[in-house]
Amino acid sequence: MTDRILIIDFGSQVTQLIARRVREAGVYSEIHPYNRLDRAAIEAFGPKGLILSGGPASVTEITSPRAPDGSFDLGLPVLGICYGEQTMCAELGGEVENSDHQEFGRAFVEIVDDCLLFDGVWNTGDREQVWMSHGDRVVRLPEGFRVVGTSDGAPYAAIADDERRFYGVQFHPEVVHTPHGAKLLANFAKLVCGCAGDWTMAAFKGQAIARIRDQVGRDGKVVCGLSGGVDSSVVAVLLHEAIGDRLTCIFVDHGLMRQGEAEQVVSVFRDHYNIPLVHRNASELFLGRLDGVDDPEAKRKIIGGLFIDVFEEEAKKIGGAAFLAQGTLYPDVIESVSAIGGPSVTIKSHHNVGGLPERMNLQLVEPLRELFKDEVRALGRELGMAEALVGRHPFPGPGLAIRIPGAVTRDKLDILRRADAIFREEIEHAGLYNAIWQAFAVLLPVRSVGVMGDARTYDHVCALRAVTSTDGMTADSFPFDHEFLSRTGTRIINEVRGINRVVYDVTSKPPGTIEWE
Repeated sequence: MTDRILIIDFGSQVTQLIARRVREAGVYSEIHPYNRLDRAAIEAFGPKGLILSGGPASVTEITSPRAPDGSFDLGLPVLGICYGEQTMCAELGGEVENSDHQEFGRAFVEIVDDCLLFDGVWNTGDREQVWMSHGDRVVRLPEGFRVVGTSDGAPYAAIADDERRFYGVQFHPEVVHTPHGAKLLANFAKLVCGCAGDWTMAAFKGQAIARIRDQVGRDGKVVCGLSGGVDSSVVAVLLHEAIGDRLTCIFVDHGLMRQGEAEQVVSVFRDHYNIPLVHRNASELFLGRLDGVDDPEAKRKIIGGLFIDVFEEEAKKIGGAAFLAQGTLYPDVIESVSAIGGPSVTIKSHHNVGGLPERMNLQLVEPLRELFKDEVRALGRELGMAEALVGRHPFPGPGLAIRIPGAVTRDKLDILRRADAIFREEIEHAGLYNAIWQAFAVLLPVRSVGVMGDARTYDHVCALRAVTSTDGMTADSFPFDHEFLSRTGTRIINEVRGINRVVYDVTSKPPGTIEWE
């Protein structure tokens, strides 16, 4: 079995980053809530080490979370991060208290001694930048620990018990604001826990294909909702490699795709990959139901409900399918079992077809449920998929309907498609596509006075939006130079009848969102 690290989640908003950093080191890891683990569950998982995450609680409170039974007496290495360090110290006989000297944001740690966690990364005497986010702090170490790093607000900013292979850090090594944090996590996984670091996407691909064949059996048939996005595309190609023509993809064309995308989906999957594909053009149905609807939530519900109805109709025509494949990703799984009682996964229209498995008595096939988004892209490349598919920017399930604030009409869709195509074309020509997380145009529900050819115009305003991000949870506007924006705006105004003004959205997330609706 592949070496694995178990991450015990106490509710930190950045716990997912711990798993990503460990996996980047070639070591498989999973996140499980502290309150759903016991000694037997830890042993059944078979980890070579444990990582205790941060969390919002205070160890000084009687009812605050504690590490599951067995965490410290199974002979496994343990790394405690922030709250994880505090609860480890408190449970092993140390002391934690509320501090008047809190640390939030960038801080500096003085390295006062060497340890295996720091090997090849930090040396005694170094002063290293880290990211802190804590109010409590450790004030007395348990027996067997020594201090290896200090900061202004945390006298025990990094601690080590070399004999038991227990380590703790008050800072967050998983975030990019701790520049060498990923190396520290790699050291824990490889040097401290002894993991081989051989978890690769090639190995995952083989395992996933074997699991699919085992679940579906020799004769089972699978239907898959195909949107043309990265997740559903990778699912489709992976399944086709596993079971061949026993897979049928259903592409529900709601008429809300970008310019040329519907045709591209059909061409790529039916003609290039030779995957059985049902293409249902339901644009008249969707646009008819959206007529006059301007509330964004109402638009989403209409599109999501219709998608399920149309997909079910087409799946029944195929007949004989016992399985439904969908692109559930690991962040969806984590959210559904949050350590702090987070909401269940909100099923996204056209990606995860909520309600269908029960309605049609289908078993779910979710081969990507262990992967993060960047890992899905890596799997797509391992499957030999074109970069144009696996590197594609995220696209919302409701499509252009939520990039037209207000009521959706055919005329507005046509205008937006042309403007959006020009924007993306200019980005690609400038060689910026891969530097941007997501880029798109929005047709605003306002009109603007203009002058074109000595005549007065009163036309739509188009907003351009481009952001950088690592996971979509936070985002910053992309810093285009003025020449790029001027050139792109001029092209849109000159080439798209119905737009006479172009603006650029510089809002970050938070406080804004990436999409406008």
